[in-house]
Parts: sequence; structure tokens; C-alpha cells
Amino acid sequence: MTDSLVDHYAGSGDLTSAIAAALDAAGIEREGIATTVLAPVDEFHIRGRTATLEMARALRVDASSRVLDIGSGLGGPARTIAEATGAHVTGVDLTPAFSAAAADLSAWTGLGGKTAFLVGDATALDFPDAHFDAALTVHVGMNVADKPAMYREARRVLAPGARFVVYDVLQGPGGEVRYPVPWARDSATSFLASPDEMAAFLGGAGFTIVDQADSSAESLAWFEAMAARLAESGRPPVTFGTFLGSAFGDMTRNQVANLREERIRTVTFVCEA
Repeated sequence: MTDSLVDHYAGSGDLTSAIAAALDAAGIEREGIATTVLAPVDEFHIRGRTATLEMARALRVDASSRVLDIGSGLGGPARTIAEATGAHVTGVDLTPAFSAAAADLSAWTGLGGKTAFLVGDATALDFPDAHFDAALTVHVGMNVADKPAMYREARRVLAPGARFVVYDVLQGPGGEVRYPVPWARDSATSFLASPDEMAAFLGGAGFTIVDQADSSAESLAWFEAMAARLAESGRPPVTFGTFLGSAFGDMTRNQVANLREERIRTVTFVCEA
């Protein structure tokens, strides 16, 4: 299972070179690049940077805070939160190629001192108890079968009263998911929970849910607006299609169909430890 997930996301393995080549081809300087320019590839979740900034506000952190991003991918949310709040953000991801590329992208954006990226398992975090002031996961649970273990670990490494924000794709009432989708080529690595199941998992881990927001309508509108932008001005210089290959178009189309048919929901849970 672990190898399948790593292979799904890592593409050729040298993600930094792939991103660098795409930026070079577009004539974009890498050193000092703005986080907003990288957002189409490193904010690889529905509603992108807008959703990340919502999470940054919900975390209630500042420059003195230590934040954990569980399943940090290419580090886009970590960099955005560090940039927006001044907090130091540590990202942990199962895919070594992600963590390596995330560190490189942070260096390009000048945020290397505010972010750090490690390889690790969300269900067995290598941090002391009560080590962080806040934590988040962004579109991670869909690939994690043992969600209770992941949320127990998040609770363990958070200080009392710390906030934990979970933004995930959940199972909707419309039936089974159409595959492939960006997080899985088939059901073998897809583990969607319903909103009620998520609430039970988080409560069982010791969290108090202080807010729950379903953004599915906004997510569908976001996809429609993105399609309109692409039709008018073309693709950004680099997207996650660089790594997911020829299936990326089908994945995106299925993602939209799944939302429209209510096979999936996008939901954010704001919790306190």
C-alpha cells in the first residue's frame, strides 16, 4: 500500500527538476519566485490557495507558533501559512520525492527558514507529545485507511487547546466514486469517510469539533471558474499533471463529475485539542 501511494504521487521521482524545467520553459525565474506563481502545482487541493488561507485563519497562529502539516505534499499550504502568519511550519509526508522537492521550493521562495519537510508516516509521527501549537491536514485522509490512528497521533503531538484543521474529500450520498481521480487510480488506495464518520473519528481521538463547513458548492464553482480561465488563457506553466501523466485529464473530469453528482463532498473540520 505504501509503495503504491508513493508511486502514484512521485511520478518520475525528480520532482524539482520537472518543476524547474517547466518554469524555465515559461521564462520564469526560480529564485525569489512568488508563492502565488507556484500555487497551481504546490496547492494541490480543491479551491487551492483560497482554502489554504481559510485554514490559516482558523488555526489562529502567529510568528511564535509551531505548526505541523500532516501529508504536506509539495509544501504549498505550509509555505502559504508561514508567509501569511509568520509561523514556522513543519511538513511530514510519506513520499520522499515530495519532501525533497518541498524543501527546494521553499528555498526558491525565500521561506526555507520558516518551513521544514520530513519523510514520515501520519499514523506514527516521530515527534514528542504536545510539541506543536497547531496542525492541519489537506486532502490526506482519502489515502489513509486507519484514520483513527492518524487523528490520535495528531492529538498526541498537539499542546492542550491547540487547533487542528482537517480539510478533506469525503464520501457523498451520490454513490461510488468515479475513478481515476487525483488521489487514486482505483479504489485500492482510496478510503473515503462520510462526514458523520469523520466527526466520530475526530471525537474518538480526543478532539472537540468547534466548526464544520461543507464547501462542495464552492468547490464545483472553483472548478468551473478554472475551466473558464484555461479556455481563455491556457494552462499555467506547471501543474500537477506534470507528475500524474496522461491520466490527469480524466482525473480532473471525474473529480468534477463526482462533485456534481454528489459522490464526493469537500468538508473542513476545525477542532481543538
